[in-house]
Amino acid sequence: GKIAAFFLSFPLVLAVSSLSLPTTTTPPKNSITPPPPIVYTIAGSDSGGGAGIQADLHAIHSLGCHGCSAITCLTAQNSMGVTSVHTPPVSFLRDQLETLVGDLRPGAIKVGMLGDDVDIALEVGRFLKVVNEMGKGEEESVFVVLDPVMISTSGHKLIGDKVKEVMIEYLFPYVDLITPNKFEAEELLGRNLVTAADVEKGARDILKMGAKAVLIKGGHSLTESRKNNDDTDTTTKTTADDTKYAYAEDYFLSTTESPPLSQDEERLCDGSRGVWLRSHRVDSIHTHGTGCTLSSVIAAAMAIGRQQRVLLSSGGGGVGTGTGAAIAIEVVDACCIAKEYVTAGVDQGVQLGVGPGPVAHTHFANSHRYFPFIPRNPSTITINNPPLTIDSDTIISDSFRRMRAASTPITRKDNNNNSNGEEEEVSPVLGKIMPIVDSLEWIKRLCHESTSSNDITDVQLRIKNETDETKITSLIYTCQTICATAGIRLWINDYWKAAIQAKCFGVHLGQEDLKRCADEGGLERMREENIALGISTHSYAELAVACGIQPTYISLGPVFGTRSKDVGFRPQGLETVKLWRRLVDPAVPLIAIGGIDDAGIAGTVREAGADSIAVIGAVTRADDVASAVRGLVAAME
Repeated sequence: GKIAAFFLSFPLVLAVSSLSLPTTTTPPKNSITPPPPIVYTIAGSDSGGGAGIQADLHAIHSLGCHGCSAITCLTAQNSMGVTSVHTPPVSFLRDQLETLVGDLRPGAIKVGMLGDDVDIALEVGRFLKVVNEMGKGEEESVFVVLDPVMISTSGHKLIGDKVKEVMIEYLFPYVDLITPNKFEAEELLGRNLVTAADVEKGARDILKMGAKAVLIKGGHSLTESRKNNDDTDTTTKTTADDTKYAYAEDYFLSTTESPPLSQDEERLCDGSRGVWLRSHRVDSIHTHGTGCTLSSVIAAAMAIGRQQRVLLSSGGGGVGTGTGAAIAIEVVDACCIAKEYVTAGVDQGVQLGVGPGPVAHTHFANSHRYFPFIPRNPSTITINNPPLTIDSDTIISDSFRRMRAASTPITRKDNNNNSNGEEEEVSPVLGKIMPIVDSLEWIKRLCHESTSSNDITDVQLRIKNETDETKITSLIYTCQTICATAGIRLWINDYWKAAIQAKCFGVHLGQEDLKRCADEGGLERMREENIALGISTHSYAELAVACGIQPTYISLGPVFGTRSKDVGFRPQGLETVKLWRRLVDPAVPLIAIGGIDDAGIAGTVREAGADSIAVIGAVTRADDVASAVRGLVAAME
């Protein structure tokens, strides 16, 4: 048909207007849950089962997606190495791709090893062009990630210059994300990457080659070298930018956000700014298949997000596993999810043969031990995210004022950090509820209620409909004076400068205000003044930002639908509360917000893992405020 005619023609020309493919992202009638998203892997086969399409399919299935494969080459290998490679006829690769796309519509495509065969690389490029043309009439196109398998773990080239040129010219234009490791990025650029600044500039230059986004992986430290074919060392000396003793850091950069963001919508996790993703470096040799696995998890996560958005737009919102966080999955979020998966897999990998073992395949991101964080500075080593092996004199304290959840006991430790089992109040306890109000009158009323019951210890002031900075500052000063007299901690939403001047206890920032505050040096100023900080999160990348900043608490919302604010995110649901509690360090309180309108709902949120709740209407619309507060506090026990 038309696809076959296209594949047999060159240059790339195809009319696809009459081609009709099945849509499998919409659930059939009477179905409660949608079918799993479909993810293609176009890659080589690893007979040892640790990398290639074998690892890809493991990873895709682990995230609840259905994997389809088209094999570019077959290898004879085990844990000790590759003994031979066989490339099937190009016509057979074409048959695989035509057969798949004629029936099983992909939500995402991962492209891996092409082998050193120009015709195979051209065939994959032609197929990606077909998929790109097919997606032009759709609300969201099929996501494509390319893992450019160019350099072996030992540092030897796996493809020649001709295949590299074809990959850049015929694949990059249709790729949404390319995931080279340090050696592969250097091969693409023709120069070494020695410092963090080198990596950032390298990412910008790779984007100029045509890809929409790049993730330069940091499994190899900046000081590690690779060998030329004559085994001569090609690298440079150690630099201060290298955090190999502590962290594995990846650098993500995209050409632009989609849709483009206004200045007021920008966040610290936006790929157009450039984002470093950091996780602890695991001391393990069981790293076979890390690159294959990472790109496959990225593809699967993007397919999940795509399916949830399609369901929502078609009126199927709430079907299956849709949550605000899942619907919000974009490329940077998928990279965070994949980095957690691979870090866990390396840590849990075991030896199966004589050589190193493969990455273990687990499940969707769910552990704070492995979830990455986004540091403000890629060279900074912080005390609350300490390195595995580093001189303690180089560690920088970078966290905000600490608090603990009411349910978390504090154990006193001696000078050697040894627990003696005795409890001691070393950090203030965050209140079980945090009412959010917008006026002086409500601050006075809640402080009055507190003096008679002690149920309210923390209150947040969210100022609305006022733009005069003098009036805003005056209001915050007045509210702080009243709260201090009543023994209540006052948190200010957004207006961090006035909060510092008035010596308020804490500040709460949404992601957009967090970005503006950080760019103006506000985070450093608040740390200097010992101001507590709470940060809102709605997506995986936003959570990674919060974890990197190390705030006093992290909030998630909206848990349920809310009438108080247009948040721009779909409800998260209780399952996301449970997930967030696992992804956030247990020492950091988790506050849930949004649609928690009564004590019954509050109880379900507490059971899901929230340490505290932020409430608006449950207090401000209550007929009996004191009774409502008592009920909410009791529900959070």
